[in-house]
Amino acid sequence: MSAPASPPLEVGYVARAHGLKGELGIRTFDPSSTSLLEAKQLVLRSREGEGRSYRILGVRQTPKELLVRLDGMPDRTRAEAAVGSTVLVDRDELPALEEDEHYQADLIGLRARSPQGEELGVVEEIWNTGDVPTLVIRKDGEELAVPLVDAFVTELDPAAGTLIVDPPEYVG
Repeated sequence: MSAPASPPLEVGYVARAHGLKGELGIRTFDPSSTSLLEAKQLVLRSREGEGRSYRILGVRQTPKELLVRLDGMPDRTRAEAAVGSTVLVDRDELPALEEDEHYQADLIGLRARSPQGEELGVVEEIWNTGDVPTLVIRKDGEELAVPLVDAFVTELDPAAGTLIVDPPEYVG
């Protein structure tokens, strides 16, 4: 009996339709990621939660996004219907990670603790709005936003489901 396949990894979303021939403008959650350049297929999950697998025909990188052509996405009308969909890729399609590398999606659900062992909450979101990703940790209705840099995230162990966070001091 083989091991169960791991769930596909959310890597981004369809931001827009591009051109008349069905190309998609895909924004990855990690703007520096080139993972999709090597993938052979992906899944688009609609806002309603329906998923459909597509074979990748071509990928071009632009400064803001990846332009992706998919088999079965022949025109702009079909591409426009995909806008807002989440892009998922099987882990087998992605390049192997280096030591101390991780996929951002693997950080969602990790339990955050302070260096002193205090429970800070659970990573529920990752914002990619600045130069570095920001972890959004929530507990009891409180929210803590922590840049994903070594100075603030001192230990990261997705396999154990934990991370140690030394959050920046709030100056208000």
